[in-house]
Amino acid sequence: MREAGIGPSTGSIASPWDDAATESPMGPVEAGCVRARAFETRGQAASEISDCIGCSCNGVRIHSALGHLGPEGFEARHAQEAASAA
Repeated sequence: MREAGIGPSTGSIASPWDDAATESPMGPVEAGCVRARAFETRGQAASEISDCIGCSCNGVRIHSALGHLGPEGFEARHAQEAASAA
């Protein structure tokens, strides 16, 4: 993780706070996309969940944890740094 510039979780092992960052955005996805639904294929489920996440997440809003970049800018910077290191 450190080599890739990824910060580790702030909670301790088995801490309920570890899951809070994941559970918060997953609640709306579960409620709006997958609850009480049966998908015909894994691919269909993945596609619909991806669409749901894409609609509910802001790829531009800056985050302090990402060096005050939005998710799209952070990913672009990471890809550029990986390409430079190769």
